Amino acid sequence: MAPILSTRELSRHFGGVAALNLVSLDIEDKQVRSIIGPNGAGKTTLINVITGRLEASAGQVIYQGQDITHKPVHERVRLGLCRTFQITSIFMGLTVFENVRIARQAHLGGSLKVFTPRHGLKRVNEDTERIIERVGLSDVAYQTASSLAHGDQRVLEVALALAGDPKVILLDEPAAGMSPTETEEISRLIRDLADEMAVVLVEHDMEVVMSISDTITVLHQGGVIAEGKPEEISQNQEVKDAYLGSEKWAPLVM
Repeated sequence: MAPILSTRELSRHFGGVAALNLVSLDIEDKQVRSIIGPNGAGKTTLINVITGRLEASAGQVIYQGQDITHKPVHERVRLGLCRTFQITSIFMGLTVFENVRIARQAHLGGSLKVFTPRHGLKRVNEDTERIIERVGLSDVAYQTASSLAHGDQRVLEVALALAGDPKVILLDEPAAGMSPTETEEISRLIRDLADEMAVVLVEHDMEVVMSISDTITVLHQGGVIAEGKPEEISQNQEVKDAYLGSEKWAPLVM
């Protein structure tokens, strides 16, 4: 089966610095592909180039067999490439329901007026309720986003991405700042999402990465230094030297 998303010798330069250098990936449908590496390795830059927020300096992004390297962000979203961000990007003064409804309306091409009469938004409201239930936020659907625990705010971001009907969802450090219980819950959600779509995960929490990934790609200084299953990556000496070999991760690389 052909991969749903591929990059071919993808590069991104900032002046004379190569933030990405000839990165080639094949991402399969209905799997979790984690992208790891030390700070500055190029992980978020890779996500930004794949989703169109940054232009590629060279190489290609191939989605469902189509070259989308030069397509704008909104066209990639319409095709099914949706993402979350490292920094929370939700409307704090609106409720969970209103946040998701706006995202769903935007995807369907409808009015963005938050207080449009309910009877005119039957499908959007039903979709919104379904998405909120899917991510486990039904109990807080009518609370403002600002009142949510940090973990629920991060889950809300996932819900906003799901409002775009993704075929590939790209998650940038979704577990950042979470408690152990919150981390366990979002890990379970991410793993469940892979039953329906491809998941590309950038994450520093190695316990999360090792427990839910099907395949791991390791970036270092903008290039791929290793790729494989979690058990293969945990035993790779080059990966240990570049990233995993610190005392903090020693239990994971024995």
